[in-house]
Amino acid sequence: MTKAKISLSALAVGAMVATAVATVPTANAAPQRRAVPRTAPTWVSHADSLGDVASGRATSFRVYLQPRGGTDALKAAVAQVSTPGTASYRHFLSAKQYHARFDAPRSTVKAVSSFLHDNHLSVTSVEAHHRYLQVRGSAADVQKALGVTLKRFRHHGQVVQANTSAVTLPADIASYVTAVSGLDTTPHKMTHNAPPPAGFRNARPCSSYYGEIKAKYQADFKTPLPRFRNQTLPYAPCGYTGPQYRAAYEGANPDHLDGSGVTVAITDAYAAPTIAEDSNTYAENHGDGSYAPGQLTEVVPGSFRHNQQCDPSGWYGEETLDVEAVHAMAPGSNIRYYGARSCYDNDFLAALTQVVDDNQASVVSNSWSGLEEFETADVVAAYQQIFLQGAMQGIGFLYSSGDNGDELASTAVKQVDYPSSDPYITALGGTSDAIGADGSMMWQTGWGTVKYSLSQDGNSWDQAGYLYGAGGGDSALFSKPAYQQGVVPNDLASGRGVPDIAMDGDPNTGMLVGETQTFSNGTYYDEFRLGGTSLASPLFAGMTALASQNAGGRLGFLNPTIYSQAGSSVFNDVKGSPRDAGVVRVDYANSENASDGLLYSVRTFDEDSSLVTVKGWDDVTGVGSPNGSWLASMAGGTTPSSSR
Repeated sequence: MTKAKISLSALAVGAMVATAVATVPTANAAPQRRAVPRTAPTWVSHADSLGDVASGRATSFRVYLQPRGGTDALKAAVAQVSTPGTASYRHFLSAKQYHARFDAPRSTVKAVSSFLHDNHLSVTSVEAHHRYLQVRGSAADVQKALGVTLKRFRHHGQVVQANTSAVTLPADIASYVTAVSGLDTTPHKMTHNAPPPAGFRNARPCSSYYGEIKAKYQADFKTPLPRFRNQTLPYAPCGYTGPQYRAAYEGANPDHLDGSGVTVAITDAYAAPTIAEDSNTYAENHGDGSYAPGQLTEVVPGSFRHNQQCDPSGWYGEETLDVEAVHAMAPGSNIRYYGARSCYDNDFLAALTQVVDDNQASVVSNSWSGLEEFETADVVAAYQQIFLQGAMQGIGFLYSSGDNGDELASTAVKQVDYPSSDPYITALGGTSDAIGADGSMMWQTGWGTVKYSLSQDGNSWDQAGYLYGAGGGDSALFSKPAYQQGVVPNDLASGRGVPDIAMDGDPNTGMLVGETQTFSNGTYYDEFRLGGTSLASPLFAGMTALASQNAGGRLGFLNPTIYSQAGSSVFNDVKGSPRDAGVVRVDYANSENASDGLLYSVRTFDEDSSLVTVKGWDDVTGVGSPNGSWLASMAGGTTPSSSR
């Protein structure tokens, strides 16, 4: 993710938590001008300055407008419609009703546009529902109108321009504006969380269910394998399938709950060219039922961009996992895939905006993220605008929490990912699941893996270090939301705690997926095991589709309801101390076949960087994992909502 590094503490104090427009305390500010929150980059003091931007340089930016009544009023309405026990609980709006109630009025558009025009800036477009104005002008005119100085900087290997202080506007105009985005030209890029390598197969031996084959011997069944921590571990599962997941998580779920009548949206970048054929082949191979005509649809732009920077083929694997996992959990649900033009924030924002304006989906699964330290307040404001609209329409947003634990090993900073840390989405952590021969959940623990490789002499296991684990921790951008009060311990998270809930995420107890891949002898369909919180999110989206079907309507933003159920029997409280220390995994040295040899390793359970799996809420699994009782519990208080 190539973003400007910002100060988390400064951003938390100066941008995210603040919602009111503050008076500028400097003597140099024009009379009656006010600062616009979320507009002061905090990284510029640490970057190399290359001087002023040329006065005639063309500059484009967006002015985001306050919703009708203000952002605080919209957030209050979301709390009412999402919180059990309120009069408005799950009384959702249609998209048309939302826009009529909350779109910025024409008078706001006119007032802000007139100010910009009077300052020699051109409004090149107005977003269809008045979310923002696209503006263009010379650097000199931009600086004068917005009360900023634009400079050029070199940081993170890129030459960018940015304003050195907050945007200021006349007080009456500032009251209409929620953010200004684009003065800082640092690229904002998201990464997917489940990149399967090209041409990958599971090596044998592996188990068809947890514990089927004990790892006493190597593949030749003659050469013994050493014990690990005085245990003979099982070989890793080859990959769980839909029937196994449905049995383990849904239990005695009535047969009629298959997600029929519910639409699940998935957003990723680009569009896998073989998704329809691959997902149908996989479903037929593994008992999920083939897709009915129109059950899987794609909403994609006419063209894509930034291919070199974003690696479209990696996103193909993400889309494949997401689609197949949703269908595995809810074979009757409709799946509507929205492909962003690229992996950059603006293109994801466009895709998500279309999701809420189309208003076809009840829940949206997202398996991509970035780091909080690289996120900027103006972009966060743009994302949150969409999440709030979705909540009012009964659309729940799910995000994978990331696959690098506390991120310390990968970034040298303990932090969580965004958007999974946003207080208006549900963040999915990861578990390691032991699903038995009869489909029952034998046990679960937190996903966190330290790798041990078989020693050269084959007599011991050599530690290779921390490998991966469910993302989580304490947000530096957002204070603890009301729904987490009394549930999330302050010693684990003093701010917004991540994640909220969890499902299988461990690649070593993960899902078998099928995808067209490029092997050394050609390109064709094959299957392999895959995991990550990218798996947990679509699995939970499928379960949410079942719960929505059972409830007879949309469930909306789930967190207030989830936390009101914390500690109850509807969630399995995932704890540490797993029965086995880990599993033995076998991999082909060349990823395809045994011609170049086999690699043996132990992949441990519940060793997730500094994150811990404990009783109650924890920063690996949230409040725990859902079970069949959760499907029934979500039925209360639901009212049908309009689809448009």
